[in-house]
Amino acid sequence: MASGRVAGRTAIVTGAARGIGKATAIRLAEEGANVALFDRLPDGELVAESIRATGARAIFVSTDLTREDRVREAVADTVRTFGTVDILVNNAGTPGANKLTHEMSVAEWDAVFDVNVKGTFLTTKHVLPAMMEQRAGSIVNVSSIYGLIGSADLPAYHATKGAVLLMTRTDAICYAPHGIRVNAVHPGSTKTELFMAAADSWPAGREAYLAMMGEKHPLRLGEPVDVANCILFLASEEARFVTGASLVCDGGYTAQ
Repeated sequence: MASGRVAGRTAIVTGAARGIGKATAIRLAEEGANVALFDRLPDGELVAESIRATGARAIFVSTDLTREDRVREAVADTVRTFGTVDILVNNAGTPGANKLTHEMSVAEWDAVFDVNVKGTFLTTKHVLPAMMEQRAGSIVNVSSIYGLIGSADLPAYHATKGAVLLMTRTDAICYAPHGIRVNAVHPGSTKTELFMAAADSWPAGREAYLAMMGEKHPLRLGEPVDVANCILFLASEEARFVTGASLVCDGGYTAQ
């Protein structure tokens, strides 16, 4: 185990089978947390097994974050296993259809909001009672740089990330009297499996796509662990006086 910055805490990470969620679950476990990995993808069990192989405690809970009954059950499973919930990382998300507003169907719009906004709402709703009872907790919502700035694509996705930011700020105010902190991280382009799949499907090829996206980030493109480290900070007691904040981790993208 590493230095134990979240030693003995129990964390739920949504969308933990891949990408930023996977990296976050691993980093929290490395720093001493018990981790419950929520995802619809069965790959989450492989991640949980790899964490347990290091001597840390981890469970995979297959769940659909758009269904309240499934989320309620998944949180209850976590509490039964580990006793409580101290940290929630709302990471699960989908970009949805890459269409302009006038081209999108209502079903396509709703599908993005169901995961990115409703999923964040439901998991937060069902974790809060345990945190309120113990009068302590840290919730980290994964927004995006596109929760802060606009872009000429993915209007539904960008709208959801703006919603997540305002949910963060509102919940930070509402639950501060209960000792619960709520913060957001705003990643720039990060080399997740989804990002690399987009690179591979780019007409000019992967390297051209990476070069194009890299030019937008003065420092470099992100790695999932870069975002995971920001989440770890907000989840830990190092950030005990931080709530309602937006931590931008974008390699300088939005500084331009």
